[in-house]
Amino acid sequence: MGFGGTTEKLQKVASMAEDVYAKLNELRDQIQAMRETVERVDRRTAENRALLEALAAEQDVDVDAVLTETAIEEAETEAVASAGEDATEPADETTRSAEESTSDTTTDSTASTADDDDSSGTGN
Repeated sequence: MGFGGTTEKLQKVASMAEDVYAKLNELRDQIQAMRETVERVDRRTAENRALLEALAAEQDVDVDAVLTETAIEEAETEAVASAGEDATEPADETTRSAEESTSDTTTDSTASTADDDDSSGTGN
């Protein structure tokens, strides 16, 4: 007589399996649509590249040279950006202490320079 609980559990499992199967089919459809979109974009990109190369040939533009120059500029930009990110990272305690002592030294040397000017005897 303990089959009532088991039947209910099996029905829940079957219902969950149906939900998973429906979700799987939905994801499969989405992936197929995404593949079609990627293929369409690839075709358009190839068409645009052919048109640009034809226009470049008419204008005596070396496409390979332009692409190389662009790649170099992008690499330089990335290098500068990554160096900038390194510079904006928070300084550790050692770096802060060194910066503070440098700041104090600069202030002290400025003050002593002002004192030296006053002691020159010019009265200015």
